[in-house]
Amino acid sequence: MTDQVNPGPELSHASDFPALWPVTTRWDDNDHYGHVNNVTYYAYFDTAVNGWLMETTGLDIRTLPAIGVVAETSCRYLSELSFPDRLQVGLAVEKLGTRSIVYSLGLFREAGDDALELAARGRFVHVYVDGVTRKPVAIPPEIESAARTLVIGTASS
Repeated sequence: MTDQVNPGPELSHASDFPALWPVTTRWDDNDHYGHVNNVTYYAYFDTAVNGWLMETTGLDIRTLPAIGVVAETSCRYLSELSFPDRLQVGLAVEKLGTRSIVYSLGLFREAGDDALELAARGRFVHVYVDGVTRKPVAIPPEIESAARTLVIGTASS
């Protein structure tokens, strides 16, 4: 038996996600093979989650007493991306706990005529810790309230 990461719900269309966050590829995102390097997808996820949280809460989340640290990430690559692709990251919450949030993410390439093509599916887990002691703490109320707007299905626990 092999270990498998739970890929989360099968969200495959941009309309399946409660929010979209724009991301543009950069010249240096491409690797030697001429496509976006696999590790860069994680940066897109991180940028989208934290950018969306900051815009939605109206706060600089870096200044809160509790911070979200990444405890787990995964990505299923479905098609190549390359500079100068324009992207949208779909954001959903598959599980909202008291100390952690599990995001389900879709990485879409803008394909013209308002079409978005799914290029990757991701999972991103934030665990909240005290900014000084790094001990687990409750999700800050401002973050919890914002994340609740992304909840899909029965994501709260």
